[in-house]
Amino acid sequence: MTKPHAPASKGKKIILLLILLVLIPAALLIGKGSKSHYINLPYIGEREVNAPGDTTYFTVPPFNFIDENGQPFSDKDVEGKVVIADFFFTRCTSICPKMSIQMQQLQLQLDHPQYKDVLFLSHTVDPEHDTPEVLKAYAKRLEADPKRWKFLTGHAPDIYRQGNLGYLLSASADSSAAEQFVHSPQFVLVDKRHHIRGMYDGTNTDAMRDLMVDLKMLLQEEKAIAREAAQAGN
Repeated sequence: MTKPHAPASKGKKIILLLILLVLIPAALLIGKGSKSHYINLPYIGEREVNAPGDTTYFTVPPFNFIDENGQPFSDKDVEGKVVIADFFFTRCTSICPKMSIQMQQLQLQLDHPQYKDVLFLSHTVDPEHDTPEVLKAYAKRLEADPKRWKFLTGHAPDIYRQGNLGYLLSASADSSAAEQFVHSPQFVLVDKRHHIRGMYDGTNTDAMRDLMVDLKMLLQEEKAIAREAAQAGN
């Protein structure tokens, strides 16, 4: 006659419960953080496959604007930087105040040497009113760090074209609509090679958390690319 299976003791049940609730989730968490589970951010915009493993991705085009100090500011000034860009205007009373506060909070959260390569660019879409003097006063109210957060102005058509076609904030690819007013809540995340890697609703707190997570992932990717470049150069 088969001997009936004895029920597990209370102590064994507790140990089994600890394994299920603590050890296994911890092992999974460690696994997610390992290199083998690392996932790069997507590339946004058109792309061209030249050959297997060789793809040309959309890049933000060159630009020339004026900053809040009345000084020229171009794409050359963002070389080697990860950029978070948005479009606003100081007289806006709808989405812009919330966006500016969200950008301010990002600046505060990223006030650490490990984020020294992150640059914030806020482009006014009302350049007739938002002169460098107006932008500088606005930046001062937000306690913007002038080395890390730039407020840009210029010719309206150039700004609108950069927003609509350069940062892909317009749903239309029609160049005839490229110079129309830009009024988007999106924050655009751009890598060091000028590829757009993410877009986030600047009025939404959850979206800002997503941006923080993705930014950290992108910075890890940038470090890996720099290491590979250094090794290739040796």
